[in-house]
Amino acid sequence: MTATPAGSTYDVVLLVEQPLSPQDAGRLLSLHEAVTDPVRYHLLLPVDDASGQVESAMGVLGTGDAYVASPVVITPDDVQGAQRELLTRARADLDAALAALRTGGADATGQVVSEEPVDALVAKVSAVGAAEVIVLTRSHVVAEFLHVDWTSKARRKLGVPVLHLIEHENFDEQAGGPEGISGF
Repeated sequence: MTATPAGSTYDVVLLVEQPLSPQDAGRLLSLHEAVTDPVRYHLLLPVDDASGQVESAMGVLGTGDAYVASPVVITPDDVQGAQRELLTRARADLDAALAALRTGGADATGQVVSEEPVDALVAKVSAVGAAEVIVLTRSHVVAEFLHVDWTSKARRKLGVPVLHLIEHENFDEQAGGPEGISGF
């Protein structure tokens, strides 16, 4: 762990793909038990883009037997409504994640981000002077192999340690145990 000046906080920025389970929060907090300065967590939870989801769904509908069905008409109001639903869900997920961290005794703040997740991460690290970054995602084997995942992008852009954890897996599983990533 990086030492911080006396009397300051040890700021950790968390970029999470899904809401934190209480187990995920407990594992995160356990990583900083030895830090003597107060630890403050800054949680970033990206919100999906409704227009991208609609576009993707339309691509699926436009294949095969879909031509037999009636055409699907998506209005701008439909997309805006879907975006509001996604934002509402993301805010609820953020509140649940912050509650899980705070239940464990953490000083935690958070925000839903609609911009590119790694760009939001870089901006937050700069804004708070973070000592460390943790990226918590599902396993994305292909993206990780090609080094286009959030963690790889963050490591290229930041000058602080970046730890990648797999959500809902304990540390032993992530180290190649029965349910973790064991390679190809």
